[in-house]
Amino acid sequence: MAHLYDLMLLLDPNAPEGRGEAIVAEIRSMVDNSGTLVGEHDWGQRKMSFEIRHRPEAHYVLFQFEGENELLERLNHTLKITDGVLRHRIIRVKPGSPPPPDPRPEAAPRRDREPRGAERVAARAAADAG
Repeated sequence: MAHLYDLMLLLDPNAPEGRGEAIVAEIRSMVDNSGTLVGEHDWGQRKMSFEIRHRPEAHYVLFQFEGENELLERLNHTLKITDGVLRHRIIRVKPGSPPPPDPRPEAAPRRDREPRGAERVAARAAADAG
């Protein structure tokens, strides 16, 4: 019996033009040949919580698929040796799990603010001047 899996793929945004699309197409083909593609979610380029191979950002793609161990082994092997893949993880989804969330929009960059305490210094200067 085939189980449901999530494959999270972190692609190198600095890879040559078209490399990411080629990797995604190859994964889609492998899943279609040996399993069932349930969903594909392109979450776009996002900042990672830590750098991988000196890259602060990655292009995130989530695949959901059903398949057997043979497919998992082939995907793992292929993704380990594929240039342009920063990281990947395959996780078995428990029955009854909710669908994947929509990705949160990137946090809007905050406007540069004065360092904390600057307000107190300004208030103190105003009080001293008065």
